[in-house]
Amino acid sequence: MTSSDTPSYHMTPDQFRRYGRAVVDWIADYMERVESYPVLSQVQPGQIRAGLPAQPPAQGEPFEAILADLEPLIMPGITHWQSPNFFAFFPANASGPAILGDLLSSGLGVQGMLWATSPACTELETHVLDWLVDMLGLPEKFKSTTAGGGVIQDTASSATLTALLAGRERATGWQSNERGADGRLVAYTSTQAHSSVEKAAKIAGLGRQNLRLIEVDERFAMRPEALAQQIEADRRAGLVPCFVCATVGTTSSNAMDPLRPIGEVCQTEGVWLHVDAAMSGTAALCPEFRWIHDGVELADSYAFNPHKWMFTNFDCDCFWVADRAALIRTLSILPEYLRNQATESGAVFDYRDWHIPLGRRFRALKLWFVIRHYGVEGLRYHVRRHVELAQQFAAWVQADPRFELAAPAPLNLVCFRLRAGDEANRRLMDRLNRSGHLYLTHTVLDGKVTLRLCVGQTHTEARHVEAAWRRICEAAEAVVGEQ
Repeated sequence: MTSSDTPSYHMTPDQFRRYGRAVVDWIADYMERVESYPVLSQVQPGQIRAGLPAQPPAQGEPFEAILADLEPLIMPGITHWQSPNFFAFFPANASGPAILGDLLSSGLGVQGMLWATSPACTELETHVLDWLVDMLGLPEKFKSTTAGGGVIQDTASSATLTALLAGRERATGWQSNERGADGRLVAYTSTQAHSSVEKAAKIAGLGRQNLRLIEVDERFAMRPEALAQQIEADRRAGLVPCFVCATVGTTSSNAMDPLRPIGEVCQTEGVWLHVDAAMSGTAALCPEFRWIHDGVELADSYAFNPHKWMFTNFDCDCFWVADRAALIRTLSILPEYLRNQATESGAVFDYRDWHIPLGRRFRALKLWFVIRHYGVEGLRYHVRRHVELAQQFAAWVQADPRFELAAPAPLNLVCFRLRAGDEANRRLMDRLNRSGHLYLTHTVLDGKVTLRLCVGQTHTEARHVEAAWRRICEAAEAVVGEQ
């Protein structure tokens, strides 16, 4: 058999063009019909897997057959995060330019671990993160032109872990990397902080018992005086405070930790302050919402997620440090096989030294596409509109004697509940989610079950929020009538 007779099995460029157009058409059609699906998947555990063949195909199948199987086999098990009726958790939203940017990133197939492995991957990322410092009104110290700089992580969880590792090393003179944590290191966050802080404390070797959960005030924000008292008590006990995570927009209630007094405590104590602004940081695109960042200049690191509320599909977390040398010293390992002239020169960033993984995708491309497509004013328009819609929803809640607001609603998250009690609220949420018309999630605030409605999905408009309120009221009437 000659080489020309040997089957290649690969998709040819012509096939890729044809099937690629079919996939783009499928995605565009999905965007148009997304509201026709139940927002929350209605399948039972194991149902999707039961519909799949027990064995993989021995011979390759036509691409048309693969694409045709999406609707009957996969779509029933999809919860539609891109539905404008998705009000659960925080959004993980996407947009046309972000999807196309991600497609180009996949097509280029860049592994950007070093500057040398694709200079554009590194330099575009550096430049776009410098843009975002200005777009969000962040301190100049986070720009790459200073001692600081930014990098794209996968999620805020990774950013928190990375910051904690840097804080750990700085507190021990970079000895924990050499000898391990000695059990005396202590970290701090509020009782309302994201669970990723606890996970980071475990992974970093501090242990869950050495993570102090600081009490919150009536607005569910960390009490700076309680933080100062706990740090003082830990020092008296011979412990070593190394890290504080403050939250701008907690997951449960969108509470805003007071950064300035927390930062002053951290500066006095010499403790690394990381600010987690996962979703709410996007609001700072609008100057009128930058009060959420008051005191951020006192932070050692800061992170927010464009994949929450900035129309950039998952995953994309922007993470900045004021002192990149501390971060690089914490994470850098340079085996012989990664040595190269550019790295040795010290003139470039090798982002492998800025986060946990060695390998990295070209995430900056989709972020660049989004910023260029919308422009700063386009992004601000949608953020303002979402906040306006959430505030309208909060006003409806306040005006209805059956309901109450469970927490302040400073931006686009509204926490509310029926006054009829926990069981009624659970049944209300289950009834709404089973309907498929919308999707809500819950939390517990002040010991009471609380429903959350977050307005942040890319295509959510007034009619969707109005319909959600109407359905909530109808379901509430039924639930209360059943009691």
